[in-house]
Amino acid sequence: MAAATKTFFKPPLSSVAKSITPSILNSTKLNYTPHSSAKRLPSLTIRASATAVTSPSDGASQPKSPEQFRVEILSESLPYIQRFRGKTIVVKYGGAAMKDPKLQASVVSDLVLLSCVGLRPVLVHGGGPEINRWLKQLNIEPLFHDGLRVTDAETMEIVSMVLVGKVNKDLVNLMNKAGGTAVGLSGMDGRLLMARPNPNSAQLGFVGDVDRVDPTMLLPLITNGHIPVIASVAADEAGQSYNINADTVAGELAAALGAEKLILLTDVAGILEDRDDPNSLVKETDIAGVKKLIAEKKVAGGMIPKVNCCVRAIEQGVSTASIIDGRVQHSLLHEIMSEDGLGTMITA
Repeated sequence: MAAATKTFFKPPLSSVAKSITPSILNSTKLNYTPHSSAKRLPSLTIRASATAVTSPSDGASQPKSPEQFRVEILSESLPYIQRFRGKTIVVKYGGAAMKDPKLQASVVSDLVLLSCVGLRPVLVHGGGPEINRWLKQLNIEPLFHDGLRVTDAETMEIVSMVLVGKVNKDLVNLMNKAGGTAVGLSGMDGRLLMARPNPNSAQLGFVGDVDRVDPTMLLPLITNGHIPVIASVAADEAGQSYNINADTVAGELAAALGAEKLILLTDVAGILEDRDDPNSLVKETDIAGVKKLIAEKKVAGGMIPKVNCCVRAIEQGVSTASIIDGRVQHSLLHEIMSEDGLGTMITA
């Protein structure tokens, strides 16, 4: 007997085309040194900077209209849409992209567009700046130890309120206004994440690590075209809440979901061969190459946990992980829908 057929909503092509805004058009000319990996599709680059088209009647050049740009972009995006359609992409959202309204709008529109053309994005977020703002309003001084927030019981309560009750719902609202169907969750919902104390809990308080992931509740949401938006807060078996690093949550979720790609939006261009030279971007490397960069101290500081998160995700089956510059508008589209990507891609 043939399996029952499910009907899902598919937006008309015109609605997808309209979502490619002028800001996307103005930022999609890509000029990068090509990746060497076969993971990238051959010889195709999104172009949106052509300025003229030849008239069939008199041979004269005429400016291209925005509609022509949209059609060109959509047609050239087809191989990338085909490659990633139906695949899960986990995105960690934070840094400048979270603080700047224009960058925030570009991330939201990118995620909605990717969902409209058949990809299955999952967004994981923190919210450090917003937490700091509320702590200061309550006359509580934010404290950090080795780059991690010291989280006592009072701070943990505020972290939960801000991440789950405000930041998460603000993001869901923005995505829904942009035409997506986002669902806001935290690690506590449906026991999606179970937490355990960080080994340095004596100094850090209620800062946790991911003990295990149960993606059961996420799967029907993703399959039916919803965009899960997940706050990086979870509880342990006793019900104690923990603040967990959003990079870690994104990596563990990507592995549990069998994601095609993990993307970390950061405030740097990616991994640099020379930290003092912004032009020394490592476009692509593998796990062995990353470990070599760490051993040579070319990867240090706050980049180490991000890189380790990517490595752990790949070792658990995620195809590729990318660290990209969230300060660039529409960086997600650049990374997924272009020949060369935008930051550093790590492979197995």
